[in-house]
Amino acid sequence: MTLTTWLLFVLMETPLCLTPGPAVLFVFAHGLRYGGAKSVWASLGILSANAFYFALSATGLGVLVKTSHNAFLIVKYAGAAYLIYLGAKMIFGKSSALTATSDTQTPDVRGSQILGRGILLQMANPKALMFFTAFLPQFVSPNAPIGKQMLILGVTSTVLEFFILAGYGWFAGRLAELTKSVRIARRLNVTAGLMLVTCGTALALTSQK
Repeated sequence: MTLTTWLLFVLMETPLCLTPGPAVLFVFAHGLRYGGAKSVWASLGILSANAFYFALSATGLGVLVKTSHNAFLIVKYAGAAYLIYLGAKMIFGKSSALTATSDTQTPDVRGSQILGRGILLQMANPKALMFFTAFLPQFVSPNAPIGKQMLILGVTSTVLEFFILAGYGWFAGRLAELTKSVRIARRLNVTAGLMLVTCGTALALTSQK
């Protein structure tokens, strides 16, 4: 892989990561609900699923999944239902002051739980699979070792997206820390929940093409 190709990939990948989508909204919502520190677990969950998709793309199995209409529908609706479920829990759940400065004052949730949610969300996002099977191959040369090129692209994408998602989560956490008002905290909960419900609805309406 040439330096020019790699820089072009970075140039195109960065705005894609910055654009609000299911992953960004998921991390942002968890930043609002649980604080910036715990939103890192949401980012790690997203990236763990991406690593799996990188492996699929490198082996060519992703194309088979992408072209399967039934598999696409199962993944799409499972992901949409999960997002809407999480959003509803945030909207109708008990209010709590999201602005606490210590972890003991924030809603109790284990990092492993958030990690699992992130993995499930991204695994159920058909747009993510389309990205890895349609976008990445454009930067891979058939005249060079495929595995090595995919590894370079994978590490680059993971590092970029981690810092971007972590930035969104940190910003959301800072927003939550602006007040200790339960009323404001409730509004932030509802806002986070609506983000996920909207995202789930959009996912359900996603076309395979």
